[in-house]
Amino acid sequence: QVHLVESGGGLVQPGGSLRLSCQVSGSIYNIGTMGWYRQAPGKQRELVAVVPSGGSINSADSVKGRFTISEDKSKRTLFLQIRSLKPEDSAVYYCYANLRRTYSGTYSTYWGQGTQVTVSS
Repeated sequence: QVHLVESGGGLVQPGGSLRLSCQVSGSIYNIGTMGWYRQAPGKQRELVAVVPSGGSINSADSVKGRFTISEDKSKRTLFLQIRSLKPEDSAVYYCYANLRRTYSGTYSTYWGQGTQVTVSS
């Protein structure tokens, strides 16, 4: 019923840029925190950036100054603008949303299927 679909990944050269998007669809009452995680082969999934509801934006030290997270609430879409890509940025990027489907319901976390980002010359 609730789906998160990422797009925008692909193969890029070092120093290039990408914009990832995550569109949320389904029967939703309210979306709270949304953010991005990434996972490289053999590594733990790590937080990239997050937009808390009513809070300040947080991002990992490894991406600060290069990654910008934003959202279009009316379109229920989350973005991640990436510049100056490095090979170590290569990973599957996952979008998540903490949302409430109904007024009386509780908040639950939903994940997208992930989009591959590969940085290579």
